[in-house]
Amino acid sequence: MNDFSHLVGSADWHGWLVSRLAAAPRADAADWPGLPGATPAAVLIGVLPREDGARCLLTERAAHLSQHAGQISFPGGRIEAGDADAPAAALREAYEEVGLDPAQVAVAGQLGAYVTLSGYRVIPVVGVIAPDAALRPDPNEVAAVFDLPLASLLQPARYERRLVERGGVRGASYFIECEGRTVWGATAGMLLMLAAALGIEGEPHRG
Repeated sequence: MNDFSHLVGSADWHGWLVSRLAAAPRADAADWPGLPGATPAAVLIGVLPREDGARCLLTERAAHLSQHAGQISFPGGRIEAGDADAPAAALREAYEEVGLDPAQVAVAGQLGAYVTLSGYRVIPVVGVIAPDAALRPDPNEVAAVFDLPLASLLQPARYERRLVERGGVRGASYFIECEGRTVWGATAGMLLMLAAALGIEGEPHRG
């Protein structure tokens, strides 16, 4: 069970996340164990505080993209030479993809690396987004920007582990259905990493 039902405002969420993430071990994860990841990348797990419960910012990738077209993802991308660190890269990418002003995000911490089948070593950066933040999605990058309830996404027991095949490689991936959306793959895996870092109990079930 989660214990964040009492949190309402941005400051409440930021302080709680900072304390929890600072004490949590940064365990790494991967789509498939042993798969090397060569390219450093970062994504923003953006928390949107609402009076009726926090939401999580997500995007649907544009259909014409060469990788992960149409999938649900966090804003993010590869870490460039000019980025000071993973949080800087995640905020830059979020600005480029959805027009989120970095000044409107209070970074709370980061998780361990998640290695994807497509060869990226992704650092999930957790941040709290100001309630009045405006979004201007880039249609060349994303088809849609939306949010889903964080309390639902952080319940490991709601996830299902299914066998999938991608790029000729067969393995297992996590899936969760939420408000008519299917979140799976690395995005689902990183949400489960966040749940573990926050000490939320439960185990995904097999499909």
